[in-house]
Amino acid sequence: MGSRDADPSLGYLTRKETEVKLPRPTRVKNKTPAPIQITAEQILREARERQEAEIRPPKQKITDPTELADYRLRKRKEFEALISRVRWNKSVWVKYAKWEESQKDFKRARSIWERALEVDYRDHTMWLKYADVEMKNKFVNHARNVWDRAVTLLPRVDQLWYKYIHMEEMLGNVAGARQIFERWMGWMPDQQGWLSYIKFELRYNEIERARAIFERFVQCHPKVSAWIRFAKFEMKNGEIGRARNCYERAVDKLADDEEAEQLFVAFAEFEEKCKETERARCIYKFALDHIPKGRAEDLYRKFVAFEKQYGDREGIEDAIVGKRRFQYEDEVRKNPRNYDTWFDYIRLEESVGNKERIREVYERAIANVPPAEEKRYWQRYIYLWINYALYEELDAEDMERTRDVYRECLKLIPHQKFSFAKIWLLAAQFELRQLRLKEARLLLGEAIGRAPKDKIFKKYIEIELHFGNIDRCRKLYEKYLEWSPENCYAWSKFAELERSLYETDRARAIFELAIDQPALDMPELLWKAYIDFEISEGEFERTRALYERLLNRTKHLKVWISYVKFEASAMDPEAEEDIELKKNCLQRARDVFERAVSYFRNSAPELKEERAMLLEEWLNMESGFAELGDVSLVRAKLPKKLKKRRQIDMEDGPAAYEEYIDYLFPEETQTTNLKILEAAYKWKKQRVASEED
Repeated sequence: MGSRDADPSLGYLTRKETEVKLPRPTRVKNKTPAPIQITAEQILREARERQEAEIRPPKQKITDPTELADYRLRKRKEFEALISRVRWNKSVWVKYAKWEESQKDFKRARSIWERALEVDYRDHTMWLKYADVEMKNKFVNHARNVWDRAVTLLPRVDQLWYKYIHMEEMLGNVAGARQIFERWMGWMPDQQGWLSYIKFELRYNEIERARAIFERFVQCHPKVSAWIRFAKFEMKNGEIGRARNCYERAVDKLADDEEAEQLFVAFAEFEEKCKETERARCIYKFALDHIPKGRAEDLYRKFVAFEKQYGDREGIEDAIVGKRRFQYEDEVRKNPRNYDTWFDYIRLEESVGNKERIREVYERAIANVPPAEEKRYWQRYIYLWINYALYEELDAEDMERTRDVYRECLKLIPHQKFSFAKIWLLAAQFELRQLRLKEARLLLGEAIGRAPKDKIFKKYIEIELHFGNIDRCRKLYEKYLEWSPENCYAWSKFAELERSLYETDRARAIFELAIDQPALDMPELLWKAYIDFEISEGEFERTRALYERLLNRTKHLKVWISYVKFEASAMDPEAEEDIELKKNCLQRARDVFERAVSYFRNSAPELKEERAMLLEEWLNMESGFAELGDVSLVRAKLPKKLKKRRQIDMEDGPAAYEEYIDYLFPEETQTTNLKILEAAYKWKKQRVASEED
């Protein structure tokens, strides 16, 4: 049974045998606090007091060479046994070697160090400790041997070189230290190694040697910091020409480096110390033109401070402009599609007046095309192109570049999805200003073909009308109406054009075509224009027929009132004094009013307010005809105004009430009276019946 339950992963023991048996938790019956409380501090103090004294081996005193030899043999056996177990532990080797050193047996100590290095020669701390032991005991040649082997095996550990050189320098062996430095420089160490070599030569006043090392240093580490150190070294030694030469060579090689800003600032400060303010100013300006704006923050600040100290008013303003320019560059770098920032940046450059810089900013701005082909993303962006074209035309006065800007903009816009009429019109108007009518027509024709819009048609027609090309205007109106047959404005303007040319039949035919269209955007304006046209031509019968046709389509209150006003004034202006003619007009107007009132009473009884307004208009007309009018005809039909309240259903909360005006017409009053009498008769009848019961 036991062998069956044995688990190989548990060393062939059973699960029951490997279970940890924990003591059962004791149940505390009395949970009240003890009368004497014991603190943790007291427990620790008692534990410390009850500890037994540490058992230490007795001190052994060696009195003769035999005992010393036995002691040494025993210790060596212990160390060797320990090494055989933990050969990789370097602290054991160090303790062993130091013990041998304490016994003044340097050959054995050296042997142990060598054995330790055989285990891991790449651990530079072992070399350092080995060499320190040799130096401490004044074995100079042995120490040299250790250092030489160490730097040969581990040439990339700078600490070994530093210690080796320091030892030779302390011994006064300057030539030997220099030779070690040369060996080290052959491995091209980091900047600190080269600077240590230079400081070494300067300690012994070897200026030319230090200069030669600097030349090799900047070749090995062609960085801004290295060149600045070289130049400062020359400046410290009074070699201004050499220092300037260092800066100039550095600028030639590192003008496009990421740390070039530091180089230019150091160069400018050097020239400033040399009282060469113009040179410093030129360096600042050159740097601001070449360093990307995102990395030139410190440079701008230094330039502004320099101009405030040495510059005139123009220089200070230029520096301030440069600072603002930096701010705009930072903003457009963070969000290149923030077109408002580009507008501000362009405005700043235009205030300075540098054409090349203005064009550069415009080109960078228009390069940020909106991400999606949706008009709402392009509406702000397109004004960059417009401003660019206007700048080239009005400020730069470069007509060819203006034409190129318009051309490139029109190529960029996805006309199959959306277009901008303003761009087509601005381009065409520019060509007109250049007296290139043919090119303007080609542009507008292309616009109509690719992206027809109301504005383009209107402007094109206006241009052709200005030049007196009537046939072109007619063709354009035809294309306009083919593209947008529901456009009442286009129909009205086309008819107005024909009428201005005294082509009455053409105008009437256009109006007829227009009102027969199945869908119109503003039919009331078109009908009004047609009616006004017939009235102006004196065709009262045609006008009357038009009103009748319009009433067949809609019986709106405004149509009735307009019809009445027409009938009231439908007379020849020369016959205004004819009383009979006025009576006929008044009678026709009354007939229309009667029809309108009849319509609102019978067919649309719910339109009480419109009916009341119609009667008010009739009353005003009768009053306007003075003695010919008869106000009593209308007054009998006027309604009474009643203030009433009605309930408004609210989504939440209690219902509210509002006041409104209701109209009670005469025929409704009679009906209401009859209903009241009928209700009273019923009530009387019910009362008599109840009394009999």
